Amino acid sequence: MYKLVAVAGKLRGQEFELHDGENICGRDSGCDVHLSVQGISKKHMAVTVTDDVCYINDLGSSNGTFLNGKIIKRATAENGDKIALPDLIMQVVYVEEKKIIVKKAVTDEEDEDDDELFRPDPMPENILGKLLWAFKWKIMPVVHGVNEEYEWSHLFGILLSLFSVATITLTIIPVLRDSREILYSEIAKRGSHYAEEIARINAQALEDNRLERVDTAFLDKEDGVSSYELFDPSLRIVRPITQLNEYSRDAFSAEAKEALMNPKKKKSLHARRLKDGSIGIGKKIMAFDAKIGQRKAVGIIAIKFNPESLVKEAKRSTKLYLESLVTSGIVALIFFGIVYYMTQRPLEELRLQIEEALRGKRKNLESEYLMSSLDPLRDSINSVLQRVRELSSEGGEGDFVEEEDDEAYIATLKEFLRGANGGAMILNSEKNVISINMMAEDLTGIRESAAEGMSLLDVAREQGFAATVLDLCENSASNAGTNQEGEYELTGQPHQVHVASLMGKDGFAKAFYITFVKDE
Repeated sequence: MYKLVAVAGKLRGQEFELHDGENICGRDSGCDVHLSVQGISKKHMAVTVTDDVCYINDLGSSNGTFLNGKIIKRATAENGDKIALPDLIMQVVYVEEKKIIVKKAVTDEEDEDDDELFRPDPMPENILGKLLWAFKWKIMPVVHGVNEEYEWSHLFGILLSLFSVATITLTIIPVLRDSREILYSEIAKRGSHYAEEIARINAQALEDNRLERVDTAFLDKEDGVSSYELFDPSLRIVRPITQLNEYSRDAFSAEAKEALMNPKKKKSLHARRLKDGSIGIGKKIMAFDAKIGQRKAVGIIAIKFNPESLVKEAKRSTKLYLESLVTSGIVALIFFGIVYYMTQRPLEELRLQIEEALRGKRKNLESEYLMSSLDPLRDSINSVLQRVRELSSEGGEGDFVEEEDDEAYIATLKEFLRGANGGAMILNSEKNVISINMMAEDLTGIRESAAEGMSLLDVAREQGFAATVLDLCENSASNAGTNQEGEYELTGQPHQVHVASLMGKDGFAKAFYITFVKDE
């Protein structure tokens, strides 16, 4: 199996495994090997792995692909070869795969040791403790299972979105429902008023039981009344006059008659929302019967309302709900950003402090931010760092060596540069240009006045040259500062490139001295 290991540049330390077949490498997120570095083309090169052989093919990139310091279009790479791209150097590494099958009897005790981290705590006795216990050990394992498949930030965003929608739905919908109920109640009262008005203006006709003389013309002019039927207890229509003496076939009229004329229910008003969005109101028409000396139901009025207020209410409710969702979404997005970066900051601080501790810049990890959940992890890391210092120091003294500054070493190399007979330049520990003599300026095209303090990758005219020098710097730093030699063509002539580094007491390279010697 082959993999690419970034040994210099912005992605230094990252590894990319290569699968059998073609591996597209580039800045595009859809590439097999995603290299998010400016200067690298979206699809820069292809690395094809066949059995134990690795082939490199440049895909027409803008800045070219360099293999061991030479620009290539197609080439075979071997274990240890260096591939130079803009602001990045990667080493081809062949890893022999070994399959080891270990068979052993797993005892119950070993199972318990393996699962100790995720073993539930004893359930508390109090109710609040039981609820928290159930949430932690019954609900959260499901969320952790999803987190094994999806990035936690994506999962947090989804949960926050669901929370926002659920909150808006549970708070706004009841308010809108109550508003609609009030509106429906008012419309029902309005329908009841119409029935009472019919009974009042037609009292004599109703008392004489002459429904055909009932006047309902005012309903034709009322806003919101989409239709109505006045019928006797047998469902024979008497108004509107266009349906005189017909029997009602309307489902709501039949429903109103059944509800209002049922002696068990003893209802005088029947109201219901209909499927088409309108409201149906049914009410008995009462009149005085001289024979029995009391009022009785002589007919039923069934009115269907579809007023503008219903349409406006529906539009208002939809608009209010959508506005609430948008507002909640914006607030949720801001809240997500605050929580996400508030969480990331202590973790990023922890990572940087670990790197500083490994480089000798600090003894212990200490946070400026209050996040007690990280305290046990920080304490464990401090213990590991202390143990590493004890093991690496002579006699187990555990003395802490602060990282030295570059300046003293750079000053020493500047003295060498003054007496150099050929082209030479100095880089600091970060591979930034510090000084370069005139002969090196002519050879490389780099001007000290414009390049001082800048990365060699940013100021070199040829990325291949920069990659070669940086590769030699890495090799020198990794080999106790010994001289490393390479070859590159400068101003049309082959030159030997020599790199030596000054090593500090902390074991890190503090400065690099590069010289150029023309091949004879």
